[in-house]
Amino acid sequence: MMERGGGGWLPTLEMGGKGFVDLSHSLLRRSFFTIYESRSELFGGLVRIEMADNNGNSNSPAENQNHNSNESINPTTNQNDASIDAIAQKVQESLTLSKRHKFWETQPVGQFKDVGNSTLPEGAIEPPTPLSEVKQEPYNLPGPYEWITCDMDTKEMCAEVYNLLANNYVEDDENMFRFNYSKDFLQWALRPPGYYRSWHIGVRVKSSKKLVAFITGVPAKIRAKDSVVNMAEINFLCVHKKLRSKRLAPVMIKEVTRRVHMENIWQAAYTAGVILPTPISTCQYWHRSLNPKKLIDVGFSRLGARMTMSRTIKLYKLPDSPITPGFRKMELHDVPAVTRLLREYLKQFIVAPDFDENDVEHWLLPKEDVVDSFLVESSETRDVTDFCSFYTLPSTILGNQNYSTLKAAYSYYNVSTKTPMLQLMNDALIVAKKKGYDVFNALDVMENESILKELKFGPGDGQLHYYLYNYRLNQPLRPSELGLVLL
Repeated sequence: MMERGGGGWLPTLEMGGKGFVDLSHSLLRRSFFTIYESRSELFGGLVRIEMADNNGNSNSPAENQNHNSNESINPTTNQNDASIDAIAQKVQESLTLSKRHKFWETQPVGQFKDVGNSTLPEGAIEPPTPLSEVKQEPYNLPGPYEWITCDMDTKEMCAEVYNLLANNYVEDDENMFRFNYSKDFLQWALRPPGYYRSWHIGVRVKSSKKLVAFITGVPAKIRAKDSVVNMAEINFLCVHKKLRSKRLAPVMIKEVTRRVHMENIWQAAYTAGVILPTPISTCQYWHRSLNPKKLIDVGFSRLGARMTMSRTIKLYKLPDSPITPGFRKMELHDVPAVTRLLREYLKQFIVAPDFDENDVEHWLLPKEDVVDSFLVESSETRDVTDFCSFYTLPSTILGNQNYSTLKAAYSYYNVSTKTPMLQLMNDALIVAKKKGYDVFNALDVMENESILKELKFGPGDGQLHYYLYNYRLNQPLRPSELGLVLL
């Protein structure tokens, strides 16, 4: 029997050729996306979110529940649950998705008909709009609501945002797990160098001042071939469960679009679990069990045929400590060396971030239960030769009396110049296990695919598609040509 995840079906996974564990839940893949169909909506309106407010309908399984509350927020519950099959043929055959195709054909994105056409110029598809033509005033909200700018520097606002996301953000189809972004993670994700506070947008109820919706943008420098482009990443779109028929989400997307354009930014990089015009690359998540007993106990995975719990635990057992000499935690004084190492390494990829020392300090300097980074230092030269990192995204376990949290690590940026990548990543698994993580997830980007099977990762069948908005590359990239990991 197989269980359905939010982004598709996950088969029973073969681990290391020795046994089977079924990793069934879509929270492993983080494939929660929605498409909005108004031309003015941000970058075609594709963002990673838990719900859809398209014509009052939701793609979220959570939308199918009745939620009782005494809060005065004018709730409406929508019962429609639309699932999108991330296969191009299905896209072509489906009436709903064919309409979405027509929408995407109006957007400055790569088109299916142009795939392989090397005569088209690479780079920006459309020129920027003059800033004088960008709407200067915020979009109108329905009467009971008002815009606020969320100051994530304050504990009070951070707590409000955390509570909104903790109770209303992504859940799996069976309502067993819900993403639980920590307050520290939110501050890390939303305050990179050069961030705009005005891009952290909330919606309050005027009367009660209750925060009921949230959307964010952050700036990013992305290199596409030889060009470094200022882009925006949009994330954390969340509307209170009882307000999803109020059409707040489309207005929120328009508003964040307006604020992004006010800063003269016209390109974006984004990911989706569905096929749209047109991916620059298609990647796959792989998953490595670190605490198989807990994963099985909470229903996240289950024993495969002819496997016992003791055999499964033995299969995934790791050494007690890293084996690489000179392997240690990254420190502040390592930032220049790690920056040089990472910049040189990322040159080989066609699309990658353009990190400077400020970026590396922010994104990769270890922060407890947010991001972990380790390096290998030569005992002879004291040079930093290798680097690995992962970030933390736990999920709340719903309705389980024995466990409350599932702790997941996500592979981030890894550089191998002296230590074999297999050995380096095995040390990362050892550290993650020692720090209490339950599962380790990785995309097959960069060099990852070459070592995942041997490290007993198993592939999910859900795919993650990378897109650039208003920027054309003439040829799709293999995952190994992609050097970009988006949160």
